[in-house]
Amino acid sequence: MEKSEKKGAKDSLFKRFVAYYKPHKATFAFDMLASLVFSLCGLFYPVLSRRLLNVSVPEKRINEVVVFGAALIVVYIIRALMNYYISYYGHVMGVKMQAAMRSDLFSHLQKLPYSFYDNNETGQIMSRMTNDLFTVSELAHHGPENLFISTFMIVGSFVYLCTINWIMALIVFAFLPFIIFVSIKAQNKMNTAFDKSNAEIANVNATLENSISGIRVTKAYANESHEQSKFDADNQSYVKWRKWAYRIMGSFNAVSGFATQLCNAVVLIVGGIFCIKGRIDYGDIVAFMLSITLFISPVDKLLAFCEQLVDGIAGFRRFSVLMDATEEKELPGAKDIDKPVGELRFEHVSFSYDGKHEVLHDVDLVIPAGKVYALVGPSGGGKTTLCHLIPRFYEVTDGTIRLDGVPVRDITAKSLRQNVGIVQQDVFLFTGSFRDNIAYGNVDATDEQIVEAAKKAKIHDFIMGIEGGYDAQIGERGVRLSGGQKQRLSIARVFLKDPSVLILDEATSALDNATEVSVQRSFAELCKGRTALIVAHRLSTVKNADEIVVIENGRIKERGTHGQLLAAGGAYKSLYEAQFKEYGEAE
Repeated sequence: MEKSEKKGAKDSLFKRFVAYYKPHKATFAFDMLASLVFSLCGLFYPVLSRRLLNVSVPEKRINEVVVFGAALIVVYIIRALMNYYISYYGHVMGVKMQAAMRSDLFSHLQKLPYSFYDNNETGQIMSRMTNDLFTVSELAHHGPENLFISTFMIVGSFVYLCTINWIMALIVFAFLPFIIFVSIKAQNKMNTAFDKSNAEIANVNATLENSISGIRVTKAYANESHEQSKFDADNQSYVKWRKWAYRIMGSFNAVSGFATQLCNAVVLIVGGIFCIKGRIDYGDIVAFMLSITLFISPVDKLLAFCEQLVDGIAGFRRFSVLMDATEEKELPGAKDIDKPVGELRFEHVSFSYDGKHEVLHDVDLVIPAGKVYALVGPSGGGKTTLCHLIPRFYEVTDGTIRLDGVPVRDITAKSLRQNVGIVQQDVFLFTGSFRDNIAYGNVDATDEQIVEAAKKAKIHDFIMGIEGGYDAQIGERGVRLSGGQKQRLSIARVFLKDPSVLILDEATSALDNATEVSVQRSFAELCKGRTALIVAHRLSTVKNADEIVVIENGRIKERGTHGQLLAAGGAYKSLYEAQFKEYGEAE
């Protein structure tokens, strides 16, 4: 059963790989034809040499020598043209296949759920999209070509050598089974080694991406040596596994190389004896020695193909693992929504990330359209998780969430998310201009709409005061901007999106008091006419909410207005009084 499953997996992997050749069938066919012509041209030299040395030269046929020489030059010109086609168009085909795989992978990554990115590092994914796919494209181009040329040349040279002296031909080809045996023995070990080394270079990339992204934190804590140690550990692990792979490959190449060179020596000895005994002509032995080169060269190419095959399979297998990751699922019959009013209902909602420990338990909550509700409570209580369930970043474990009475699972993820705006504490800005980042809220927006959104977010004047205005670059992840400016850009982005439901998740917790007050005014403007959920630790920022919901340990502890909750003297009052003592906040 296990063997059958492995065979099925290999067949599936092979079919997926071959499918990428389909758009390039003509190029591939011409590449194979060029490889055939290239191989045939390689056989001309020993054939003509044998004729010249056995007939033309001894009989002093000068015209024949010139004609054969000219013919050989023409053959070499044809061979050069075939080599050009193979090298250029073959490589282009490989690059296009690589681009198609990369495009498919990127498209697939866009469809994967939040949970996938919770468990996979960015550097690992990038390594599969770059390093692994490069080895695959090299296999895609050189693999079939090298296998075809090598096989044809080995068979062709064997047939030709048999026409010269079949005994010597059999002696030469007696070495081939030994080389194949060594190759098979080495391949399984190389498979493991290349798989492991590819995984390790992905770790190197992950560490590198993480360290570069956090370089400012590293410098702030003077931890450069610590980061260097982490990188060196991953780097050396890669070196270790790559060394093992190359040790196996080196042993394989040394043994197989010795076998081919030993073949030369044996032919020289046997050919010399046969020549002395008159069983072979001088011209025949020279032609035989030249044809031996035609045999050894494709064997070397075949060995290179084995290395390429192992590396390419390892890369394609890792690519396939990503491609087989389960995409976000839509229920059959899920429909788009246009512009919902924004009423939210949580009906006995429970959720667990791992299927064992519940983060939310039996949450019942109705948020009327256009109202502002605040979610407060201790860290880890489930506030952010509850918000993430609305746009279906995660699917509820139990219960139902409804938008305007329709279960969110019955709404397509794209149209649902188009109607939900999110502003988080950690604002992510893309490398590019102010215009690019604001327009992310609506990529089809006009310049006038972008400017209007910036004005509503109170960042228009700041942008116009910078050289370049809306076209000025903000640096990687907005590194040139302050926390307040980043938040205003994210607010402008949401204004442009114009969602029915708004989620503010700790959106001001990283700002100083003066900036927070200023940004809060923008949030108040943003919340008008929308259903809003505000997750906050600073209770002073949610006092004016239509209702405040206290969540502890995944359950609703209490709810009501600011005044009602203080009067109740429960969990909210305890939280508020604790913050009052710490920050001196007044009612």
